[in-house]
This record gives sequence, C-alpha cells and structure tokens, in this order.
Amino acid sequence: MSPSIFDRIFRDENGNIVIGQMPNLPVIVGITASVLRLLFSSGEVALVLDLVAFGSLFTWAWQELFDGVNYFRRGLGLLALLGLIISKVLLTQI
Repeated sequence: MSPSIFDRIFRDENGNIVIGQMPNLPVIVGITASVLRLLFSSGEVALVLDLVAFGSLFTWAWQELFDGVNYFRRGLGLLALLGLIISKVLLTQI
C-alpha cells in the first residue's frame, strides 16, 4: 500500500509526524545574532551581526530544503530561503 499524501507531507522515514524539531546550531546562531542586531543599530558590529544572522539562517533554510525529513520541512526551508532573499533585496533598495 502506498503512503497517503498526508504521510508524504508530514511523516519522516520512521513514520513519525514531524512538524517542528529542536533548533540546530544555525538556527540558534541566527536567532541570537538577530536579537543582538537589535541592540546595535549601526557600525561594524551591526554589519557583522547582520551577516552572521543572514548566513546562519540561510544555511539552516538550505539544509531544510535539501535534507528535510519530510515535504513539510522542505517546504519550510524553501519559504525561509525565499523570505531571506526577498528581505535582503527589499532592504538593500531602501
């Protein structure tokens, strides 16, 4: 019997439903750098924090897109990747 659409979207290879997972290192670094970026509004420190936040969140999104445990997680990675790119393009035009 072939798996249903629900199974393909939300279940991993072990049959577990996976929607959220514990944050991995790129997510932790990205969120921490983003929060610290709010404290530093200008200067070199702000630039470095912005680059670290973008790079680590981009890495997480890329990993989810290509190595996600199910289609939901891969779709989440795609949305995050597109969101990061679009936000960068829009913010650099302002």
